[in-house]
Amino acid sequence: MKITQISVFLENRKGRLYDLCRLLGDNGINIRALNVAETESFGVLRIVVDKSELAIKTLKDNGFVANLTDVIAVEIADEPGGLANVLKVLSEENVNVEYMYGFVEKSSDKALMVFRFEDSQKGTEVLKKCDIKIATAEEIEGL
Repeated sequence: MKITQISVFLENRKGRLYDLCRLLGDNGINIRALNVAETESFGVLRIVVDKSELAIKTLKDNGFVANLTDVIAVEIADEPGGLANVLKVLSEENVNVEYMYGFVEKSSDKALMVFRFEDSQKGTEVLKKCDIKIATAEEIEGL
């Protein structure tokens, strides 16, 4: 039930994010979710795309430093408190969230959040036990 996230290290300079997005677009790769964390000299771009294998090859072939990470996309009720309900379950089961970010979904009344857990196996087990829907890679690619 894991999906693939690509982490890209970018110099913190004008146009570098554009270069990456243009490269993906020119190769028919659609970004589904993204998060940028930055420091003064570099940033880490985390993206979920519809064609992760092609994306990682394209990025590396064009000089970007990139790697793959397993993450989990979770369906959350798109209403006040929806995210808090999921976080409560994880907290009660001692699952640490390393980071998370939102996701674009066009086909339902649910929101999607990408989670990276300290212990992915435990996070997945807790979500399943509590009947919290985890999106599949096929569902992500089909958005």
